[in-house]
Amino acid sequence: MVRTEPVVLDAEDEERVDRVAAIDVAKAMGKVCTRLPDPDHRGRRVTAVWEVSATTNAIIELGDHLLVEGVERVVVESTSDYWRPFVYLLRAAGLTVWLVNAREVKNVPGRPKTDKIDAVWLAKLNERGMLRPSFVPPAQIRELRDYTRLRSDLVAERTRHKQRLEKLLEDALIKLSTVASDIFGVSGRAMLEALIAGHRDPHQLADLARGKLRVKQAALIEALTGRFDDHHAEIARMLLDQVDTLQAQIDRITARLDQLITTLPDPLEPTNTTGGSGPAPCQASRYYPAAQRLAEIPGINLKAAQVIIAEIGLDMRQFPTSKHLVSWAKLSPRTIQSGPRSRSGQTGKGNPYLKSILGEAAAAASRTDTFLGERYRRLVKRRGKLKALVAVARSILVIIWQLLTNPHTRYHDLGRDYYDSRIDKNRRVRNHVRQLQALGFQVTLATTT
Repeated sequence: MVRTEPVVLDAEDEERVDRVAAIDVAKAMGKVCTRLPDPDHRGRRVTAVWEVSATTNAIIELGDHLLVEGVERVVVESTSDYWRPFVYLLRAAGLTVWLVNAREVKNVPGRPKTDKIDAVWLAKLNERGMLRPSFVPPAQIRELRDYTRLRSDLVAERTRHKQRLEKLLEDALIKLSTVASDIFGVSGRAMLEALIAGHRDPHQLADLARGKLRVKQAALIEALTGRFDDHHAEIARMLLDQVDTLQAQIDRITARLDQLITTLPDPLEPTNTTGGSGPAPCQASRYYPAAQRLAEIPGINLKAAQVIIAEIGLDMRQFPTSKHLVSWAKLSPRTIQSGPRSRSGQTGKGNPYLKSILGEAAAAASRTDTFLGERYRRLVKRRGKLKALVAVARSILVIIWQLLTNPHTRYHDLGRDYYDSRIDKNRRVRNHVRQLQALGFQVTLATTT
């Protein structure tokens, strides 16, 4: 279907892109809309809408067609994971493709809702420059992300199986978790295997304790006295096998990630002047891999650094400033203002994997004797634990942006006394004196020797 329509332009509604395309995607197809200048009538636009199958060959043909038409920018709506073949294949064809957030391109309320109308609306927003592209990492970062996200999901699944096993022990009246901090440690695992093998004597089971748990013999005997029968043993065996299988898969993924993270090219890594890849000889002593530099931040280890790199990539040119990165991660404060009233709003969902690992890092950093730990302790007094943790997570993300922006930058802790060193002592003295005078005291100051 092809139709022409006049377009009236003014200073405030100026067309920015002449030749645009938009795709409203679904699982099996995509509705494509192109808006191009009418060659026969100046000031008019030609709108064409058609349907394309979401298969590789069909999308490659679509890319060739858009290149012939001279399309300058293609916009794809991020519907589930169905956008991936369109974005990957059209970019491979040499087109400029933007992935846009579906919440930012919704149709005006009250208008009919069809795929065709949505595609036309998306193309109009595209040509007027009213959209912002979403972050789509390069192929190597996406590969790393697949592994880190799978590892996170497997760790969560392993935790669920461990919780099911603990619940099974409660059903069998075994209170091992009240005595042992980790029932899947060396001692706890030996006791579980003995229970499954048919040993029911609590004294024999308690003798399997190792290390610090050996001093809790009496408590272990009481905790291991229960009614663990054959059906409990059968279910426990299946759950333990599932835990072992998941642990083996997690270890395999971790080993693979250790290999990938070392081969991942840093876009800002200095080049070798001799013609080879890698750091230049004069700069090699100053350059450290990104994962190692991120692991120097309090609360972040190598595994957390791998997850962070997989989620935000290494090329910070996607985020011109640290504020852009913080806003994209939904860790920046949000203000809602209407008339004279202003209130704070929720930060938003953001990337769940990134926010989860930053939350864990913030919780770990809050317990350290560092600048981040002191920042948490200052904020928690007046803002509460949750808001203080979000603020520390934001600070960690700003540090990460700084480290990834400059490959020679290393983390330097400001110290727990950073805030105290910036206090105006005279101002604090005046405040204390004023408060004491308000209480009716006469204050005389004398310096200590």
